[in-house]
Amino acid sequence: MIAKIRKINLKSGMSRLGPGLITGAADDDPSGIATYSQAGAQFGFSMLWTVVLTLPLMVAIQLVSARIGFVTRRGLAANIKASFPRWVLLSVVGMLLVGGSAHVYAVTFGLLCLVLQVFLPYKTYVRWLKWLTLALLSYVAVVFSLHVDWRQVASQVVWPQWPEGVQGHDVLLMVVAVFGTTISPYLFFWQAAQEMEDTRDSAPESPKDVRRHLRRIKLDTVIGMAFSNLIAFFIILSTAATLHAAGVTDIQTSAQAAEALRPLAGDLTFLLFSLGIIGTGLLAVPVLAGSAGYAVAEAAGWPGSLSSRLDKGEGRGFYAVVAAATVGGVILCFTPMDPVKELFWSAVLNGIIAVPIMAVMMVLASRAKTMGAHVISARLRWLGWIATAVMMVTVVAMFMTS
Repeated sequence: MIAKIRKINLKSGMSRLGPGLITGAADDDPSGIATYSQAGAQFGFSMLWTVVLTLPLMVAIQLVSARIGFVTRRGLAANIKASFPRWVLLSVVGMLLVGGSAHVYAVTFGLLCLVLQVFLPYKTYVRWLKWLTLALLSYVAVVFSLHVDWRQVASQVVWPQWPEGVQGHDVLLMVVAVFGTTISPYLFFWQAAQEMEDTRDSAPESPKDVRRHLRRIKLDTVIGMAFSNLIAFFIILSTAATLHAAGVTDIQTSAQAAEALRPLAGDLTFLLFSLGIIGTGLLAVPVLAGSAGYAVAEAAGWPGSLSSRLDKGEGRGFYAVVAAATVGGVILCFTPMDPVKELFWSAVLNGIIAVPIMAVMMVLASRAKTMGAHVISARLRWLGWIATAVMMVTVVAMFMTS
């Protein structure tokens, strides 16, 4: 009886988790894994503070995007279109497309993702993909299979030391990359769109129901972002304790990145690493391409979503953008740059373009004309603007030291 009650409570609790959990899981995408691995290998424990700092900032900005989508029942691009001059809309959507298209996927992988996005509802196959992402928990397990100086880890989190013999620009470049792959622009558009999708066909709600849903959004987002940053923390920690400790400070291939899991997986290292990459990739590609689809479709006034049925003539323009974004990533497979470097630089680019997009979001979420009676609270407003300022200062410092 007790077991049955626990099962019901677990099922009920999981049912409350939605876009926030998916967004958090998709955030640890191949670009994130590559960037966090590079951070741990190159700088050891000294980059752990970045994912601790970004957690409250990430939660705040994702809450802002989720509230915009839920309260207005429109996506982020549609709200920008209604509230800002056209050049702001085009600039923001253009930056999103530039940032999101820099992810590298194999041809067959990209085509598989495209087929799944067009012919299978995202909510149907995402339930299975989430299980593949559990392979990322191996980074947590590998840390506890090693001898780690936890006192040193704690000191680097609380009072990080500047890495010896490393130029300031290189450190700031890595910080921007970590910030950019953690607080990514495409996640803003995605979560706002998903909250909008969840309320698309529902009747107007009472103020009490709105407050209840906003509490659900908060819980969902906090859990999703906490999971994302927990995994990021352990990816950096595991690569620091294995690769950096062994003198490997520059990861150039996925095989080198996978070596961080060898203490746990042995000869199955690459298989375990591949499962995590495939799971997060299949989960993240629809988020990446879908966020581009939502942004362009809303800017152009086209109907469409990942629930649209192309076989019934629905969402043709939307799916055209999704296909273009997916194929664009496939084409980049044939560039001469090594994939780990390309994933890293996509994270840097996301860190740069996130700043103006975050500023626009904060203005939208603070406007009564947009949000009505549900403008964001003073605390969330302060935290959101702090997140924006931190990103901006870091990016400016990076350029000034180059």
